[in-house]
Amino acid sequence: MIKASNFGSDFIWGVATAAAQIEGASGDYGKGPSIWDTFSNRKGKIKKGHKINLACNFYHKYIEDIALVKHLGFKAFRFSIAWARILPLGRGEVNQEGIRFYHHVIDECLLQGIVPYITLYHWDLPQALEDEGGWTSFSINAAFNAFVSICALEYGDKVKNWIVLNEPFGFTSLGYMLGIHAPGKTGLNNFFPAVLHTALAQAEGGKILRAEVSKAHIGTTYSCSEIIPNTQSDNDILAAKRVDCLMNRLFVEPAQGLGFPTGNWDVLEKFQMEYGTWRLNERMKFDFDFIGLQNYFPLTIKYNAFIPVIQAWEVKPKNRKRPHTAMGWEINAESFYNIIKQFAAYPNIKNLMITENGAAYHDKLVNGNIVDAERIEYFKLYLAALLRAKKDGINITGYMAWTLMDNFEWAEGFNARFGLVHTDFKTLKRTIKYSGYWWQEFLNN
Repeated sequence: MIKASNFGSDFIWGVATAAAQIEGASGDYGKGPSIWDTFSNRKGKIKKGHKINLACNFYHKYIEDIALVKHLGFKAFRFSIAWARILPLGRGEVNQEGIRFYHHVIDECLLQGIVPYITLYHWDLPQALEDEGGWTSFSINAAFNAFVSICALEYGDKVKNWIVLNEPFGFTSLGYMLGIHAPGKTGLNNFFPAVLHTALAQAEGGKILRAEVSKAHIGTTYSCSEIIPNTQSDNDILAAKRVDCLMNRLFVEPAQGLGFPTGNWDVLEKFQMEYGTWRLNERMKFDFDFIGLQNYFPLTIKYNAFIPVIQAWEVKPKNRKRPHTAMGWEINAESFYNIIKQFAAYPNIKNLMITENGAAYHDKLVNGNIVDAERIEYFKLYLAALLRAKKDGINITGYMAWTLMDNFEWAEGFNARFGLVHTDFKTLKRTIKYSGYWWQEFLNN
């Protein structure tokens, strides 16, 4: 049976969260509105009309929740700083209530023997900056750099582990191309400027942390999926390569100094020609101490001439009789192993951390207990694949489960439950699930 001790005594075991998904107090204590406050109040954007306002009320329950992290046996707690809680208008006057709140959270982590990992941007852009164009606007970079500087100077003496961005392809594609996440913009004319400014932000944010925080351990995170062609036809293989360029290569390669990938695809070749200048490539380059990988599923892709631009289509796992989670995401630990190998092949990546991995299921209430045996089996499969990659010599230094507790899962609202701890969204009572107790036992072995 796999044990935590198999990974080595210095391996980092943690649990991950995000401010917008758990904090609540969205309009209180001086916090300005974020794009997710605005988006969740737009009719039809969030399933069942759920609102982000209260979320899990971590703002008032952080002591209890950090105690849960410790109780479950995790040594690290990843959380994000809400930009609009520090700078209500995205720039300018600092909200001292917000500054104090994150000092309290950090201090509580340290008091309980938990190592804090701070994510600087986890999707909750201040609405005031979005009103100026958000990530499509060139002015976003100066505003982001100022925000990073404030956080580094305020918290850098206590916090040494930093993550600049969470899943840049996720928020640029879902929020600025497909429109199904905040701020709800669509089209390549929004997507490509957002990609450029985000690629600059990940590097410039890292450089600020390096300059301002002594002995900083700096990373950034990428959502990643193995992209598998449906058949070995040329059309399916090329379609899969186009998707891989977007989902897996679009941000890591600029950080490596390689510029934007093209994949023999005229759309990206045009983008690279416009923005792949020597000066911009240098600005987008940063030597991260670690790269965080966030994997939930692979994608099987087939060519489809009727899909605009990318001419690719996912073959859903249920249509291929593949096991999947309640979100319809394929369960495939072998693919998890393969995507780790794909990123490990970049010669300039020093080490990898799994900064998110988990699964949503329809948990069952049995005699007052939250039973989620499927989630436990999921973790067993994926941790075995992770150990295999580590034994193969890949430098993997940590794993963070997504997520501590059921929360506001973006456009899914409160419907998708990923937590190791059940949240009753009426009473906000926390109840440890069987998977949480499984982790507790796993981490003690």
